[in-house]
Amino acid sequence: MNRILALLLLLLLPQPPLLAADTGWLQAPEHPPVQVRLVQTGPFDAAAAHYPALLQVRLADDWKTYWRSPGEGGIAPRLDWQSSGNLLGLDWQWPLPERFTLLGVETQGYQHDVDFPLQLTPADGTLPVRLDATLTLPSCTTICVLTDYHLQLDLDPDAVVADETLYHRYQQAVSRVPRPASLVQVRQLVWDKAQQQLAVSLHNPRGWQRPAVFVDELDNGIFSQPRLKVEGERLEARFRVGSWDPALDLDGQVVVITATDEGLAEELAGQIEAGVLPPAAARAPLPLVLLYALLGGLVLNIMPCVLPVLGLKLNGLLLGHRSRADVRRPLLLSAAGILLSFWLLAAFMLALTWSGAQLGWGIQFQQPGFIGFMLLVTALFSLNLFGLFELRLPATMNTWLATRPGHGHGGHLLQGMFATLLATPCSAPFLGTAVAVALASSPLVLIAIFTGLGVGMALPWLLLALFPGFIRLLPRPGPWMLRVKWLFGLMLLATSLWLLSLLRPAIGTPASLALLVLLALLALGSLLRRHGARGLVFGLAGLLLLGALGGSLALVTQSRWVSPVKDELAWQPLDPARIAQEVAAGRRVFVDITADWCITCQANKIGVLLREPVYGALQQEDMVLMRGDWTRPDGMITDYLRQHGRAGIPFNQVFGPGLPRGRELEVLLTTNQVMDALAEARQ
Repeated sequence: MNRILALLLLLLLPQPPLLAADTGWLQAPEHPPVQVRLVQTGPFDAAAAHYPALLQVRLADDWKTYWRSPGEGGIAPRLDWQSSGNLLGLDWQWPLPERFTLLGVETQGYQHDVDFPLQLTPADGTLPVRLDATLTLPSCTTICVLTDYHLQLDLDPDAVVADETLYHRYQQAVSRVPRPASLVQVRQLVWDKAQQQLAVSLHNPRGWQRPAVFVDELDNGIFSQPRLKVEGERLEARFRVGSWDPALDLDGQVVVITATDEGLAEELAGQIEAGVLPPAAARAPLPLVLLYALLGGLVLNIMPCVLPVLGLKLNGLLLGHRSRADVRRPLLLSAAGILLSFWLLAAFMLALTWSGAQLGWGIQFQQPGFIGFMLLVTALFSLNLFGLFELRLPATMNTWLATRPGHGHGGHLLQGMFATLLATPCSAPFLGTAVAVALASSPLVLIAIFTGLGVGMALPWLLLALFPGFIRLLPRPGPWMLRVKWLFGLMLLATSLWLLSLLRPAIGTPASLALLVLLALLALGSLLRRHGARGLVFGLAGLLLLGALGGSLALVTQSRWVSPVKDELAWQPLDPARIAQEVAAGRRVFVDITADWCITCQANKIGVLLREPVYGALQQEDMVLMRGDWTRPDGMITDYLRQHGRAGIPFNQVFGPGLPRGRELEVLLTTNQVMDALAEARQ
C-alpha cells in the first residue's frame, strides 16, 4: 500500500525535463588533437519529421578537417549510420568552408572549431530511434590522420529536451550553412576542354563586394581556387579543373555552386556547356610590372607626337646665356607636369572604375570633343612656331603656349602635361602590360603603376636636369635653330592634320576640308608674313623636296615594300562567339583590334599587314579576318580586351586548328612573328 501511494505521489509531482541525448566528447588515444561530440539539440519536430542534432568537432593548434569537396588533397568526412535502428535518413549540412594552401596544394575545409548541423529522420516517428554510426574524420597539418569514432544516441519522440545553450548553438551552425539561392543567378557555365578550365558567370542584383565561389567536385573533376573578376552585378569565376582522366569532358554535367559575399551565402546548381574561353591573363609580379611601366613611359618620348615637345624644350633652353639653375628649373617643371598628368589619369581611371564605365588606354580619343580640343592646341603650337603670333597674347594663353623661357613657370608645367596628352593614343612594348595590370588591380597598385609610367616618360627631362651641362654640348644658337623650329612646326602641323582626320567622321568631309585649307593658308601666310616671298618659296620647295625624297626612297626599297596601297582584305566585324566555330571547321582566324586614333595600329597596318608576304597569307581560302574597330566606344570590344588582360590597343590574335586557344601577338607586329603564328595555326 505504501509503495502504491509513493508511486502516485511521484506521478503527481512535476517532472524535470529529460537531458538531451549526448555521446559526450570522444577522443582517440592515438590522436589526441581532435575531439568530437554528437548531441541532440531539441525534441522531435513532428512537422518536419526529424530530430535536430549537432556534430561538434574541436581541432587543436593548426589541425584542419575538410569540407564535402576537400579540394586537391584530402578526403571529406563521412558518417556510416546503416547499423542504426528506425532511422530512415540523415541530412548532414555543411557550413561555409575556408580555403587553405600548403606546399602548393589547395584544400577547402575548417580549422579550430566547427559545428555541423544534422537532421535525423526516423522511419516511424512514433517509435524511438537508435543511432549507431561510425564517423570517419580526416585531420591534417603537414601530415594527415584518418580516425574513426563510434557514435551512439537513443532518441525518444516523447522526450522533452530543454537545453537552450545547445539549441542556440544549433541555430548558429544552421545560419552558417548556405541557403538555396534567392538572389544569385547562374548566367553561364562554360567548359573549355582544351584549357581544362571552367568559367562560372553569376549575377547578383545587389552587386559584389568581397565574393568567394566554390564548386562541388565531380567524380572525375576537382576545381582549384578560382580567379575572380567583378563587373558591377556580374561576377566571373575561372576555375582550373584537375582530373585523373585525360579525356575529361564536363559538357552537359550539372554542378552545385556556392556563392558567398558580405551578408550573403547561397547555393545553386547549373548545367555546364562546352565553349572556348579566352586565355586568362597571367599575373606578372608587381616589381616586373613597375619595370614595364618605367620602360613603357620612356618609349613614349620617341613617339612622333611627343618628340617635337621635347625638341621644343631643348630649343628654348639653347637661347640665351643661362645658369645651371635656369636650365634645371624648366626641365623639372615639365617633368612635374608629366607626373601630374599621369596622376590625374590614374584618378580618372579610378573614378571610371567606381562608376562601372569602360576603361582603356587612350579612350579619351573616342570623344570628338577631346579630339577637337587637341587639334586646336597642336594647330596653335604649330602656327606659333611658323611665326604667326607676333603680338603679345594674354597671360593665360602665353603660359599655355610656353615654348620659350620668360613666360612663367606655369608654361613649363603645362608643356609636360601637354606632352602626356599627346602620348595617350600611342601604345608601345611594355606599356600595354603595365596599363592592363593597373586597371585590374587595387587603387594603390594602379597609382603605383601610373607613377612608374610618369617617371619613365619624364626620365629624359630628369636626366637633362641632373646633367644640364649636356645641353651646352649641343651646337650654339644660330640660323640652324630657325630651320629646326620650322621642322618642329611641320611635325606639329602633321599631328594637327592627323587629328583632323580623326575628327572628320564627327564633323563631316566639307567641314574637314575647310579646316584643312584654313590650316594650310595660315601656315603659308605665316611664312609669307615672317620671311616674305622668299620664305614662302623655300617653304613650298622644302615640301616638294620632302615629297620627292619620300618617293625616291619608296622606289629604292620597292622590292621590300611592294604592297597594295588600299586595304582590300575581307575584314568581318569581330564576333568572339564565332571564333570557336570557325576553328572547329578547320579555318584560321586573325583578330585585329584597332582604332583610327591608334598610331601604333596604323604602323602595324602599313608596315606589316598590308605588305607581302603577310598580305597574301591573310587572303588564303582558310583565313577568316575579324576586326574590332575601337575608334568609338564599344562595350563588346572593351569586354573582349579585358578578358585577355589588355587595356589598350593594338591587339592581334591568331586562332586555328593548331592554336585552338589562340596566340596573342606582340604590340609592334613583325612579318616573321605574324607568318610564324599563321603557320602554327594551320597544323
